[in-house]
Amino acid sequence: MDKEIVVYTYTGILFNLNRKEILTFCDNMDGPGETVCRPFGRKSSKMQAFRIWDVNQKTFYLRNNQLVAGYLQGPNVNLEEKIDVVPIKPHALFLGIHGGKMCLSCVKSGDETRLQLEAVNITDLSENRKQDKRFTFIRSDSGPTTSFESAACPGWFLCTAMEADQPVSLTNMPDEGVVVTKFYFQEDE
Repeated sequence: MDKEIVVYTYTGILFNLNRKEILTFCDNMDGPGETVCRPFGRKSSKMQAFRIWDVNQKTFYLRNNQLVAGYLQGPNVNLEEKIDVVPIKPHALFLGIHGGKMCLSCVKSGDETRLQLEAVNITDLSENRKQDKRFTFIRSDSGPTTSFESAACPGWFLCTAMEADQPVSLTNMPDEGVVVTKFYFQEDE
């Protein structure tokens, strides 16, 4: 009987050399000093809620089943949508609302690329299924702000309009100054 040879790589992968298969994937997505290990091919289904608002202080809320950014005051502050997040690898994550029952996706149809809310459970998504790539966003932190780029449509970023009460959307011109692509993103307590 051959000995099982298992190698743990510096990238956090436990690899069985005999069977030539990845056994476990480890990363530190949960913050400093924490490591998450899971069987390869399975994602972490740990969902966290975050508050999100753009650098102009507009928060996200739902109006007519559309995600909108605006200034919520008084009793309307309760309309604020928390963003549900499932990290899938360093800097890549799924984004949702309503307890992860509605997910943000990037959909390309012809020449049009748009942000869409889909009735999909965030914990049912998998980074390994090609059809789920449209739900994946790459998080980039720059100082206190964060931007979100679509993994399915590289170069397209989550954005808000300069005017209040307009739909949250995507742009491929993040530096043009006509939309806001920088957000404050804080874990909800």
